[in-house]
Amino acid sequence: MIKYSLYDNKWITGEYQPKVVAYYFREWENYHMEFHCHDQVEIMYVIKGKCTVDTKDNSFSLTKGDLILLDAGIAHRLIVEKDAPCRMLNIEFKFDKKNNPCLSIRDLYQSVDSFQQFIQATRPYIVLKDPEEIYPSLKSLVLELDDKQQDHIMIQLLLAQILIAISRLEQEKLENQSPVGSIYVKKAINYLHEYYDQDIKISQLAELLNIHEGYLYRVFKEYMHVTPNEYLTRLRIEKAKMLLTRTDIPIVEISDYVGINSRQYFTYLFKKYTNITPSKYRSLAHKGQIQKK
Repeated sequence: MIKYSLYDNKWITGEYQPKVVAYYFREWENYHMEFHCHDQVEIMYVIKGKCTVDTKDNSFSLTKGDLILLDAGIAHRLIVEKDAPCRMLNIEFKFDKKNNPCLSIRDLYQSVDSFQQFIQATRPYIVLKDPEEIYPSLKSLVLELDDKQQDHIMIQLLLAQILIAISRLEQEKLENQSPVGSIYVKKAINYLHEYYDQDIKISQLAELLNIHEGYLYRVFKEYMHVTPNEYLTRLRIEKAKMLLTRTDIPIVEISDYVGINSRQYFTYLFKKYTNITPSKYRSLAHKGQIQKK
């Protein structure tokens, strides 16, 4: 049997794409698996509960939101204790010749820095805490694979998204000294980018993340070098600049689009960060003197 190692140089010199060969949801309880290995790459994702995954040289305690990626040929076993069920999603994939317009593994390697570093590291396994970015794609992938009218291009797009997300999280984990804190910061940033048009209070955001407001301020400043409020204000100004250059939305309405209820305060903030008024900014953009955001 061929072992489809994720790090085989063949995949980044030829035209190959990942192909799922097995996938399943399973709730385990009181289960002690024997050591075994697969010829394919495996992703084990904990949906709820807890478990232990052992390799020959290490042991990992996994809880909800954790995943382990095991390269082909890596011996491992799963242990789930009695009266402590663990629900998991497992996906195994190999590599086949490219047969559709989607990106190949070589394309990802050449165009995505984090994926290139991930492949070059050749780690036999990695363990990650998912900030709710990977599981939605994994779930969508499974639903697409189950669909009788499955879209092969959609499947490839989801696989590429999953691999890129994993490589980014691994890169972030290696660069940050406090991965737990970085996960909260990432969740906070995602929330701000989704709801910047609303009245956001950082105390409410901390409550949503189930952490103390003071802790959120501290870790956010540590990783982003600005406070959450400062980040939100800068985000809103950037969104306003984009709307001023790319749309015909009246300037008096743009403040509402970016979550600043007072038009006077919007003008004040915009001028503070750009040194010109919103109307002047739009005028210069239309004359080609400001690059479109």
